[in-house]
Amino acid sequence: MTNKFKNQVVVVTGGTSGIGLATAQAFAAEGASVFITGRRQDALDAAVSQIGGRVTAVQGDMSCLADIDRLYDTVRRKHQQIDVIFANAGGGEFAPLGAITEEHYDNTFNTNVKGVLFTVQKALSLLRDGGSIVLTSSTTSISGTPALSVYSATKAAVRNFARSWILDLKDRNIRVNVVSPGVTETAGLDALFGGGEQSTNTKDYLSTLIPAGRIGQPEEIAQAVLFLSSAEASFINGVELFVDGGQMQI
Repeated sequence: MTNKFKNQVVVVTGGTSGIGLATAQAFAAEGASVFITGRRQDALDAAVSQIGGRVTAVQGDMSCLADIDRLYDTVRRKHQQIDVIFANAGGGEFAPLGAITEEHYDNTFNTNVKGVLFTVQKALSLLRDGGSIVLTSSTTSISGTPALSVYSATKAAVRNFARSWILDLKDRNIRVNVVSPGVTETAGLDALFGGGEQSTNTKDYLSTLIPAGRIGQPEEIAQAVLFLSSAEASFINGVELFVDGGQMQI
């Protein structure tokens, strides 16, 4: 490792599994002090053990503003500033038009849109000038998927946050970019696809639609996030970087 993020402070929301966990682990391996969030303490404890290095876990639901405040209070007690925010916490479930409930809508938008907004806004007093923000969107931000319209709408909103926030933050030279994973091997995806053989068959089928011929791994998304957060990406601002094996390019 290169210690590329040595002495930097990184916040990763939704850091207990999948892409968030892989990204937190990658930042820690590069020397960063990493703060992760998650809703379940047992999952946080397991993530801390796996990540190693300088990692602090803060239990919380990023759709709850008080939990976000508690996250940044924890950061403030240990550090003077934040260098990188990876606003990654999110999720969704299938619900076709005609079966969408108010609860489904509220839960999805509260986590994926409200949570991202206030995760970033409440960090601004700590985020250093010249820092980096990376938001997790999805290939669904530009494509239609049956029974996934609410989730897809939230990810389109996240992508458009970046377009405006780079203007709001330009005087502070804070970059805001978006990483949009394609189909990626995570526990959350398995649950969404029904688990077991059903999930395996679905992923096998989706692999045939991807030019790379396979689905992605969380570690591959993590490396894209680290690049967008790094000095090597200093002139990259407001982009949506698809990490999807080429699926959205055909």
